Amino acid sequence: MKRLNAPKGWSQLLFVAPTEPWAALRAAASAGSAATTATLIDAGLRGRGGGGFLTGAKWQATAAEPASQYYAVANGYESDPAVFTNRLLMEENPQAIVEGLAIAALTVGAREAFIAVRAEYTEAIKRLEAVIANAEREGILGATLLGTGRELIITVRPLQGSSMIGEETVLMKALAGKRGQPEQTPPYPSEVGYLGKPTAVNNVATLAAVPWILTNGAAAYAQIGDTAQPGTVLVQISGSVANPGVLEVPTGTPLNEILAAAGGTASGATIKALLVGGPTGGFIPANLFGGTPYSGAGLKSVGAHIGSGALLALDNSVAIPELATMLTRWCADEACGKTIPCRIGTRRLAEIGQRFVDGLAGPADAERLQKLAADVTDSALCAHEALAPSPLLTGVRYFASEFGPAVAAPSATPTSGRS
Repeated sequence: MKRLNAPKGWSQLLFVAPTEPWAALRAAASAGSAATTATLIDAGLRGRGGGGFLTGAKWQATAAEPASQYYAVANGYESDPAVFTNRLLMEENPQAIVEGLAIAALTVGAREAFIAVRAEYTEAIKRLEAVIANAEREGILGATLLGTGRELIITVRPLQGSSMIGEETVLMKALAGKRGQPEQTPPYPSEVGYLGKPTAVNNVATLAAVPWILTNGAAAYAQIGDTAQPGTVLVQISGSVANPGVLEVPTGTPLNEILAAAGGTASGATIKALLVGGPTGGFIPANLFGGTPYSGAGLKSVGAHIGSGALLALDNSVAIPELATMLTRWCADEACGKTIPCRIGTRRLAEIGQRFVDGLAGPADAERLQKLAADVTDSALCAHEALAPSPLLTGVRYFASEFGPAVAAPSATPTSGRS
């Protein structure tokens, strides 16, 4: 998967390596933890891993916990199938990620930090480790942070396992060599994280933005993209497009502009929908492309989410019921099994979807789909479970005719009020 050139006028910062490596780390060390977190809060930097929490506030919460030891973790464990935004970023700009993680560790008081990466990402691992090794030789990291005598050890940790490892409470267990099942939150990892200690966990794309912010200022970052969620995000667009690849997109960019930046449709095909957010994402019809901003709030309003940053363009050759059912079955297969509604409910949802695919569904199936989706969402222990019904729900909402007469275009979200 290649990186695409952004249209003129789109801000680009995540793939821009720091012009002066480690200058932002030195600035953070000089300014102190309080000033660093205040700058990030003023910038409005929010997590790029799904939760959308203010990064500065998360670091404040971690540092405020009374503990004998603290940790910082960069989450580069990409969970969704056929999505490579994190891998590409780690390969092309490892300096910004390592420096961002070092700033996080310095700010929360951690002397040890980890970069969690899929074991298959051998090139990314090699490049991250090269940055760390060079920094240790120069006395920037390692036994003496910036020559101060304070220790900061950063280690790349290759991991293997299910998609659930991308969830931060599962990631804490995976790093400790334990079984990968999520925990109820709160307490959050900022309170009880790796080895039970306060841990600042951030997606690699979040950390890559930190050196840019500390170098260019909070105001410059806050002016980019959506005011409620400023900055840029990585979007992987594939499917029926002329130029599939990874784009760095200012938040709030309308979906139709992202589609155009990928060269439009392939072979003149008509795009009827975008699957936004990966296998737990939502189908958005073409008539909503222009009015839907690529932001947390904008996508939530139409039943989708940013998730892994995946956008899949679908033409008229794709049957929505069949694809939605396949995605739901994947969610069931990847479920850790800790809660019954997720372990059993997602599989029952996939079975209902298959009845629509086979033309056997009746009104009772449509009603059962809505009720079961609400049950799964209400009991959710993690985002995987909460979002697993999204493909089927948005499918029946926007593409009711493909599901047959049993569907009367019900709501795209379960009637639970959970968000």
